[in-house]
Amino acid sequence: MREAMRGLTTRGRSFLAAAVAAAISALILGEKDLLRVAILLGVLPLLAALYVGRSRYKLACSRSLEPHRVPVGASSRVVLRLQNMSRLPTGTLLLEDRLPYALGSRPRVVLERLGAHQASSVAYTVRADVRGRYEVGPLVIRLTDPFGLCELTRAFPSVDPLTVIPQVTPLPSVRLAGEYAGTGESRARSVAVHGEDDAATREYRRGDDLRRVHWKSTARTGELMVRREEQPWESRATVVLDTRAFAHRGEGPTASFEWAVSAAASIAVHLRQAGYKLRLVTDSGIDAHANDAGGEGLLLDHLADVRLTQRGDVATLVERVRQRSDGGLVIALLGTLTTAEAELLTGLRSNGTTCVAFLVDSSTWLNLTPPARAEANHAHGAAALGLMQSGWRVVGVEHGSKLPALWPQAARGSQGFAWRAVSAETVAGGVR
Repeated sequence: MREAMRGLTTRGRSFLAAAVAAAISALILGEKDLLRVAILLGVLPLLAALYVGRSRYKLACSRSLEPHRVPVGASSRVVLRLQNMSRLPTGTLLLEDRLPYALGSRPRVVLERLGAHQASSVAYTVRADVRGRYEVGPLVIRLTDPFGLCELTRAFPSVDPLTVIPQVTPLPSVRLAGEYAGTGESRARSVAVHGEDDAATREYRRGDDLRRVHWKSTARTGELMVRREEQPWESRATVVLDTRAFAHRGEGPTASFEWAVSAAASIAVHLRQAGYKLRLVTDSGIDAHANDAGGEGLLLDHLADVRLTQRGDVATLVERVRQRSDGGLVIALLGTLTTAEAELLTGLRSNGTTCVAFLVDSSTWLNLTPPARAEANHAHGAAALGLMQSGWRVVGVEHGSKLPALWPQAARGSQGFAWRAVSAETVAGGVR
């Protein structure tokens, strides 16, 4: 009740002030009728406070999001259901759901009244142009009496998560050789099968069990080799995302990093739908697998959260991929590289692994002078050439490039891009 009295509106306080003035006047003038008016003016705000105070603790609210995971630029429908749990009808209700700035302005809805045990639902839509995880709520309700004498605010503590994932673009079907063959398909197997206990070999990595050392292969190659369990009927792919802050340019949803994140999401969904066992690796610490049906949702949630990191480097990225690599297909979304960093990526080219790099020329997201543009093109071409010489397939990405148009190049190799890279290297060398 004390809190309800603090919720008196200006009109309610004016009634109380008028009641006090009328009571004093009635005592001075000896007018009993004026005293009755004073009592009436004083009782009305008290009754309003009692009425609103009772309603305050008899309301229940629930919220649902349809859907709770949406791509960038799509809308989600939020449904609020409010129920009056008391036997008394409520007054006018003003509903305000608190939203993060990225989801737009706070929606406000007015409900005239709710009868005893009556429920009512209201809906609104939210839309985000920036990926991420957001909290919808809490809901704030302002309760008033029919005369507007008292107003109280109640906040429901519950919030609901909304995940805004990167934009996923459908990709054309192409055949990517080099991965393990999936059931029912005719892709080339990357390792031989001679029996149930046969195992392919790979180079020893720190942490490998020494009991898996294959001594015949070790003697033949001169390097410590370990057995790799044969899994010929599984298509495997690793999507690698470069999150180094200095490797990307641009700001907001149109930045080169956002292009790479959207491309990683599109490729991950495309490969999962093709039956691949998928792994997502970034140099910022993400290492997630999607092996079950619908498992791409987990990867998309990770991509909704991924951010640029100031501490990332290519050596860390290579080490993360190699720690749990089982061959197959590696598709990397890479930002600006130096030739030295391109050489580090050769560590992912192991036996039976096909590596495809979507090399983003982030300098094309900037307006550069002709000399600076020529220097940037030379550096980009040199990095691409270094990757191709180590066996990578390289697909060049510039500002305005569309992934569906670039995707077939991942299967054809990088002959055309190699010719352009060599030409740029030759021209740059001639200019010098």
